[in-house]
Amino acid sequence: MTAQDVRQTGPASHPPAKKIAFLAISQAHQFLHWLPAALRLAEEPRVEVTVLVSTRASVEFIRSYDPERRLRLKRLWAPSIEPQGLFRPPARWLVLLLNARTIGRYPTIVTTEVTSSLLCRVPGFRSRMIHLKHGAGDRSGSYNPKHADFDLTLVNGPKDKRRLIERGLVTNENCVVVGYGKFELVREATKRLFPNDRPTALYNSHFDRKVGSWLRHGRAMVERMKGIPDWNFIVAPHVKVRGGPRFRETPPNILIDRRSVRSIDMTYTQAADVYIGDASSQVYEFIRTPRPCIFLNLDRIDWRSDPAYAHWNLGQVIDSVDDLPAALARARQIQPRYEKAQRQFSARSIDDSEDPASERQARAILDFVRDA
Repeated sequence: MTAQDVRQTGPASHPPAKKIAFLAISQAHQFLHWLPAALRLAEEPRVEVTVLVSTRASVEFIRSYDPERRLRLKRLWAPSIEPQGLFRPPARWLVLLLNARTIGRYPTIVTTEVTSSLLCRVPGFRSRMIHLKHGAGDRSGSYNPKHADFDLTLVNGPKDKRRLIERGLVTNENCVVVGYGKFELVREATKRLFPNDRPTALYNSHFDRKVGSWLRHGRAMVERMKGIPDWNFIVAPHVKVRGGPRFRETPPNILIDRRSVRSIDMTYTQAADVYIGDASSQVYEFIRTPRPCIFLNLDRIDWRSDPAYAHWNLGQVIDSVDDLPAALARARQIQPRYEKAQRQFSARSIDDSEDPASERQARAILDFVRDA
């Protein structure tokens, strides 16, 4: 081809960039599940990744994981209701409705929360919606009918895909197992949580008052911990828990964290030797490295017949706070009897692969976008 031919045909044209938006309108614990995919997609040529954010605190949090500013951040309009921050953002439904036109300018929307499905009922909204499921727990509440509104669902493991298909919420074709991206954001601890070498137990209660133990039994648990000085305790209920007991003072071996970044970034699940809980999916983050678990059946429920408590097969189940000292004392000795089950349950809930989860998530999203 001659220079004259080039001048006549003009420069080679490139297809326009694919525009993908991630919604950051929930509490910050959900951000850690989509951030790996967003950061990986931002490395792709001709892919433009924007994060739509509802609070200033969320902007700062996201930037802490993106110092190179690979992601475009755009603030959505939200009513100035105090307090706002990482764990108490403006109401999602209100942010969605007030910003539906802005959100709808992006052909593809990725979100980890199901409230966004209401956009599908806004007149004129045409964006395709991808749900990236966060958490890997067993509760039936993890399988919301709103899942059916999404065009594509990305799940952590085969358990979620099977249960969603059984409930008629997805099909084999529009649901993809991609692993657990949050594991890629784990940061190495920079300081010790306690100034001693005693074993540490993490007490992590679920936010749902029907299954969580914090509101009804949190005070009794902490009072019992005070009588076990040879253990350190981290008390970190889910950041969505509202209310519950307050403590003016606790011994130096008890750390109570009601809402901080350390309670969501796996600092505590990494640091603990034993997990104490009820229905929180954080247990699956903990048993990534098999370790002793103690589950609280303080309301004496018939848990063995309820699949929402399937993970209670992974450790001791105690019926009274007075059983806690003995359960802790024997935890390490009897752990071998639970290790096989922990590995099996973990594999069902969180699919591990040689390929990083962020790579698998990004690949599934790109395949979806290219097929549009």
